Amino acid sequence: MADQSITVILRQQGNYQFENIFGSDVPSLLSDEPPPLGHGLGPSPVQLLAAAVGNCLSDSLLFALRKFKQDPAPLSCEVEATIGRNAAGRLRVLQMEARLTLGVAAAGLAHLDRVLAQFEDFCTVTQSVGQGFPIAVHVQDSAGLKLK
Repeated sequence: MADQSITVILRQQGNYQFENIFGSDVPSLLSDEPPPLGHGLGPSPVQLLAAAVGNCLSDSLLFALRKFKQDPAPLSCEVEATIGRNAAGRLRVLQMEARLTLGVAAAGLAHLDRVLAQFEDFCTVTQSVGQGFPIAVHVQDSAGLKLK
C-alpha cells in the first residue's frame, strides 16, 4: 500500500466540545471532555483512542478470518485504557487491554491458530500506538474459551 495522508478537521463548538469532521460522506462526531472540564456530551479523546485501537484490532481479526472464508460474526471488542501520571506528573494513557470475543465457537473456525498468531501485526493503529505504551490483546470464543 502506498503512503497516504488522512485529514480530520476539528472545530470547537463550545468549551471543550469539538466537531470532528472526517470528510466525504462520513458523518461528523462531537467529542467532549468529561466533567468538570466538559459536559461529557460525546466521547473524550481517550475514548476515541481506545475505540480506534479496538476497531482496528476487530477489523484485522475479521479480515484475517475472512481470508480463510471464516465468519466469526458477531465479533465484539472491549478496550480498557488505564490512565495515570507519568514521571513528570502528567496524565497519560499508561496501558490498554483489548478483549475480543468471537461470535461463534472456536471449533468451527479453520486456520484459527494461524490467524491468531498474526492478525495483530496488520493492525495499523494498535501497532502505532503500542510503540508508546503496552497494549495487551486477548481473544476468546463465544463460549468464553480463551484463545489468546
